[in-house]
Amino acid sequence: MTLEEILSNEELRRHEFPVTAKKIFMAHAAVCALPRRVAETIRHYSLESTLGDQEEAMPLAQIQKARALAAQLIHCQPEEMAFVGPTSLALSFVASGLPWRKGDNLLVYFDDYPSNVYPWMALAERGVEVRFINIRDYGRIRSIDVLGQVDEQTRLVALASNHFVSGFRIDITAIGKALRDRHILFCVDGIQTVGAFPTSVEHVDFLAADAHKWLLGPCGAGIFFVRKSLHVKLRPAVYGWHNIRCPDFVAQEKLVYPPDARRYEAGSANLVGLAGLNAGIELLLEIGIENIAARLLHLRGLIVPALQQKGWTVLQADAPPQHASAIISIYKKGADLSALREKLLADHIEVSLRTDRQGQHYIRISPHFYNTDDEVHRLLEKL
Repeated sequence: MTLEEILSNEELRRHEFPVTAKKIFMAHAAVCALPRRVAETIRHYSLESTLGDQEEAMPLAQIQKARALAAQLIHCQPEEMAFVGPTSLALSFVASGLPWRKGDNLLVYFDDYPSNVYPWMALAERGVEVRFINIRDYGRIRSIDVLGQVDEQTRLVALASNHFVSGFRIDITAIGKALRDRHILFCVDGIQTVGAFPTSVEHVDFLAADAHKWLLGPCGAGIFFVRKSLHVKLRPAVYGWHNIRCPDFVAQEKLVYPPDARRYEAGSANLVGLAGLNAGIELLLEIGIENIAARLLHLRGLIVPALQQKGWTVLQADAPPQHASAIISIYKKGADLSALREKLLADHIEVSLRTDRQGQHYIRISPHFYNTDDEVHRLLEKL
């Protein structure tokens, strides 16, 4: 199945994405609607699990395939890929598992999504200085902003690949290269780009992303990348039968971890979620991430100027293509955006409502590749 086939065949589009028969769904930066093939894969696994052992319904080969596909998606090795539920959990694993020293500092963005703020703030109790990056424009983090605020005591920089409200995509490659030259670790919350835009971990040390947004998968089925050379340094934060050697389920005298990223998977896998994650990634790779990215920028190109002509302020409207995304947040002075969102929902158009630290509300529009130009025009008419 190709992107062209989906967009030119409405019957196929509605079959593959059932939500399109009922509403215009443009809230992928929140929680996605499941594609049919993802839901059917979960259903099939669940039904197989009614006939016996749930683990037997998910052969080891399928888990290995899922690990390989997830690794292909972000350009890493399968042995660097762990399945660790929500993004919040994986980021907390990094924060709690590194050997911090008193006097170390780290750099984060205070107005990032809380899952990528709180785990780092908690390190202050261990004597780590938590620095908040200082920028002039909400959600717009440039390489120069990062590099100008690190020093010899900086151990790690933790940033989102794409800000969840402003929609500004950071330059992961440039920031990652510069930080590596300074021997500073780089942790990325990739949930708002993985599945939507090419997201390579070539110059990243840690990355986490749950499936329920752009990956078009179920909640709580996340990927966790840890660079192979850091497996020894990042100690597991949780312990169980799966990530510590226990032949015949008999506890041993020493803690012996697997030689790969499975050391971060303490217990039984979320097999239902893994089935859905695998199906979602297969779909995305079938369409092609480059094709998806181009489609999303096309949709953005339809939405942003049209809204500006209607008097809306669009966050990061001037972002160049390499920093632009399919997250489009808008506001208008005096507009009741909460009421507007309710009206859109009543008209079967789903978008999100978000708020910044100053209390400014935004309508956040976040289409995916299967949204059509016609759906965009209908949204614009309503706005």
